[in-house]
Amino acid sequence: MKKIEAIIKPFKLDDVREALGEIGVTGMTVSEVKGFGRQKGHTELYRGAEYMVDFLPKVKLELVIAKEDVERCVNAILGTAQTGKIGDGKVFITDIERIVRIRTGEENQEAI
Repeated sequence: MKKIEAIIKPFKLDDVREALGEIGVTGMTVSEVKGFGRQKGHTELYRGAEYMVDFLPKVKLELVIAKEDVERCVNAILGTAQTGKIGDGKVFITDIERIVRIRTGEENQEAI
């Protein structure tokens, strides 16, 4: 099993969720996060004063899937989240050692 974490622009969330649903992903966790990479923030003007916005709003998707579904999920995320501009985000893929469903005690593949 693998865990995919994707950091994307907030306005791309619905497109990515739809694309993942079309390939059979049935669940995910979504968090509103802030951060920066190469963008390093930007300056904004508020009531005549300029100030630096260091941390930009992003959305973090987390999903746990079978190993054989990784490429389809990554391709769905890339195909819908990519704008071609700086700040599109990142995708992280890690191994999952064990999953336990709290309600039933089911483990691993059955718990997904």
